[in-house]
Amino acid sequence: MNKIIESSGIRKYFKNGDQILTGGFGLSGAPLTIIDELLTADICDLTIISNNLGDNGQGLHKLFMQGKIKKAIGSFFTINKEAVIAWSKGELEIELLPQGTLAEAIRCGGAGIGGFFTKTGVGTELGEGKEEREIDGERYIFEKAIKGDVAIVKAAKADRIGNLTYHTTARNFNPMMATAGKIVIAEVDEIVEVGELAPECIVTPHAYVDFVIKSKYSKIGSDYVESR
Repeated sequence: MNKIIESSGIRKYFKNGDQILTGGFGLSGAPLTIIDELLTADICDLTIISNNLGDNGQGLHKLFMQGKIKKAIGSFFTINKEAVIAWSKGELEIELLPQGTLAEAIRCGGAGIGGFFTKTGVGTELGEGKEEREIDGERYIFEKAIKGDVAIVKAAKADRIGNLTYHTTARNFNPMMATAGKIVIAEVDEIVEVGELAPECIVTPHAYVDFVIKSKYSKIGSDYVESR
């Protein structure tokens, strides 16, 4: 099955109020082309699960500035000063999770596990209101698994049936998010024929991926530049 589609064809898979898993650490591994398509989609009240809300005016920063994000769940939002200001005014909901907790919660969502107990956050504001349990004499809090209506991920290469490989640290949250979305859309730098990817290099098997689009961005130095 050929899963390659034009980027403009993805908008119909998103709706108001969706919970969207979005890969990336800063802009590294962020699906910038997919996010740009969401700027033109008639959607609002989104919950975004991501490490951060874009950077340098790119990625999720654009979506936030359009007012389409109602809530953000993630770890590092202070890089987006406008989001912090909006939160302080009660205009944006933010749920902070330590990065390891965020990653494990998404992994559990993809693995069909309801949640897990962790020591991270015990006795802090992040642990307030969460179930606490003592295990072997130590305090733990319960973190619920995270899943998404749509997962948008960024990979280095895909074949035409959706097997994905990643480039070094751009891998970050993407593989686990690809397991935890009802619909999974992958943005890739290069599309190859079936059989061209070495099996041992495939990180996300095609069974997880619904659609693949070609990225319109290139990395030049430390910048991500849209192709014209």
